[in-house]
Amino acid sequence: MLMNEVAPATPRRWQATGLPPEVTSFVGRRHEMAEVKRLLSGAHVVTLTGPGGVGKTRLALHVAADVQRAFPDGVWLVELAGLESPEPLAGTVNEALEIRDVSHRSPVEVLIGHLRDKRALLILDNCEHLLRACAVLAGTLVRSIPSLRILVTSRQALGIAGEQTLVVPTLPLPPPPGSGLGPPAEPPAPSEAVRLFTERATAVLPDFTLTEANRPAVERICRRLDGIPLAIELAVVRLRALSPEELLARLDNRFRLLTGGSPATLPRQQTLRALIDWSYVLCTEKEQLLWERVSVFADGLDLEAAEAVCSGDGIDRDEVVDLVIGLVGKSILIREDPPSASTATRYRLLETIRQYGRERLVTSGREDALQRLHRDHYRRLAAEAYAHRFGPLQVSWLGRLKLDHANLRTALEYCFTEPGETSTALGMATDLLYHWITSHYLREGRRWMDLSLLSGTGTDEIRGRALWSNSWLAIIQADIVSAAAMLEEARQLGGRPGHEPILAYVALYSGMIAMFRGDVDLAIGLYEEAAARHRADDDPTGQALALIRLCLARSFQGDWPGAVAAGEECVALCDAHEEGWHRAYAMMALGVGVWCRGDARRAAELEKESLRFNRSLDDLLGVGVNLEVLAWIAARDDDHQRAARLLGILEPVWRAIGAPLSGFGHLRRYHDECEERTREALGKQVFDTVVRQGSKMHCDEAIAFALGESAPRGEPAGEAGEPSPLTRRETEIARLVAQGLSNKEIAASLTIAQRTAEGHVEHIMTKLGFHSRAQIAVWTGERIRNANEDHPPGA
Repeated sequence: MLMNEVAPATPRRWQATGLPPEVTSFVGRRHEMAEVKRLLSGAHVVTLTGPGGVGKTRLALHVAADVQRAFPDGVWLVELAGLESPEPLAGTVNEALEIRDVSHRSPVEVLIGHLRDKRALLILDNCEHLLRACAVLAGTLVRSIPSLRILVTSRQALGIAGEQTLVVPTLPLPPPPGSGLGPPAEPPAPSEAVRLFTERATAVLPDFTLTEANRPAVERICRRLDGIPLAIELAVVRLRALSPEELLARLDNRFRLLTGGSPATLPRQQTLRALIDWSYVLCTEKEQLLWERVSVFADGLDLEAAEAVCSGDGIDRDEVVDLVIGLVGKSILIREDPPSASTATRYRLLETIRQYGRERLVTSGREDALQRLHRDHYRRLAAEAYAHRFGPLQVSWLGRLKLDHANLRTALEYCFTEPGETSTALGMATDLLYHWITSHYLREGRRWMDLSLLSGTGTDEIRGRALWSNSWLAIIQADIVSAAAMLEEARQLGGRPGHEPILAYVALYSGMIAMFRGDVDLAIGLYEEAAARHRADDDPTGQALALIRLCLARSFQGDWPGAVAAGEECVALCDAHEEGWHRAYAMMALGVGVWCRGDARRAAELEKESLRFNRSLDDLLGVGVNLEVLAWIAARDDDHQRAARLLGILEPVWRAIGAPLSGFGHLRRYHDECEERTREALGKQVFDTVVRQGSKMHCDEAIAFALGESAPRGEPAGEAGEPSPLTRRETEIARLVAQGLSNKEIAASLTIAQRTAEGHVEHIMTKLGFHSRAQIAVWTGERIRNANEDHPPGA
């Protein structure tokens, strides 16, 4: 991987870190690291400036990994390169911090509320194209949160009060020949630039070594490239076909073409540009076209997207795969392993490379056409995902939309910058309803829906669907007034011939409003109407939603047989369609009904099955409701320690969402009863202690505890005599890592999937605050040595 590459972060709930693991070695920068740490100790905002490719991001990440113990409430990377407008900036920061606040507060208010009184570090990466917006946000945050630190990477300083800046220099170079007073007694240690060249060359050619024979050429290459890390890494790729001496000769030739003479006159700011130009020239004509065209993607793409958007006008669709392979081989496209077996391999451009391709695309006059093709592809993707919202492919489609969120946002933005395209935005935003609800993006979805509806465009059918869809988002946000107004307009549209299905959803969400207002009888009547209409319309999605709500409402009313009947009907409906997400909520609702009827054991089994699915989908709201019901069950069973710990686990869940029991507020009475009963049984001091312990549990440990798969502490004391934060399986894998086994070898040794092994290693690094396998090995070795000292053999 190249120097500036940042591996994609995977979602990590309830953990105080948002840093990707380092996947290549970090070379040098000792002085710069010390200086950044010094600045962070005194300044609220520290900005690393410098030209593209100099390594600002990599330096920021390495510093952050080194100081994260000083920020117990979190160290988070916020990548801004793919953000094309300033409006979603604060929301993007919330997403990076995994804050799922669904209240009606502004994103900035949510962010301040979440970070207030916390010692946290934010890394705002690649701010130069959003400089004013980033300056306003950073200034607002540090004025409101004195304990917060912000580390910025940008080609230009923010220019706000109290900001400290550090210009990131290029890597130190070897001295030119003949600069000493005499021949050295022995060759000097390689400079940092030469060390980087050598390490990356070894990755390209495993047999490569720095020798006395090739060292002069390598040193001259590094001097030619001014020690710019990205330039060095791009040049190293050529070693697949050229020797260092041949590479040096061709660099000299290219620079002479630019300067008309000696390459020594080449300005430093043109060095990287010259090397990227050379990389471009070395591509075939069709590879150049593909490079330009993939620059329209905001944050990576898969092969299907490349074929759909980039083929035509010089590139046949069946040629795209070979061209992608060619650009990967030239280190233009970066290949990213899929997050799961059901997800396609993805590719992306480093930001400097993407900007170069975009400039070429603009010059070619094809930018508008490619933007439209990009929009059309993601419009189709949204429609297809909506078509699969109820069935066996639902989960894979939701996962796919999450990976492509930045591209979906770019496609929607295009609709609002082109005349006559807002009706397309309305349909697309509506088709993404389940994406908005099951991910971090509910607030953003509401914004797109509001903007689209204000345009007044779209057919009656699309507008009616958009109105009831947006009313659901508003209800989750407790914005009942807006929801009711939208449903009234939808009711009028549904009264027109041919649009009767709209009325089924109007009844459903009007029932939710009635339940919110405490009118249970009216809510039940509306839910029953909705279920009947959806059956008549042969709409299993709406029918399932109506049955889930009917089950909960009947439980609340005390009609437990009716509640169980509605819940069981919904589960059967979902099973018939191999449906997952709605089924999980149906089991949650059925669990409440069964529990109210007195069958605590079956209720717990239903909630745990629902919890497993919601956790796999990363649906934090679903997880929260499941944990709530399990806490209520424990309290009624007089298992007060378990109930208190579950209430503690719930604290960061509801804090992240911003609204406890959002959309299920009528269940609040069960929560209050559980809390009062548990506090009275344990006493305030013990209750507070156990709740606090639960609130600090790692996400995986907390879920395992809720499922009854582990003891509260998760793992007995480790080798060092202190409780280990790792589970037994993670401890086993940590020992295999310490033995030098790869993920593939670990998987084979334990008879598990390689992806599972990779996930365990990542969880281990997250729990321990590490960013490399070597740190795991050292930590494991120390614990074993300490155990041997405390308990020597034969003692």
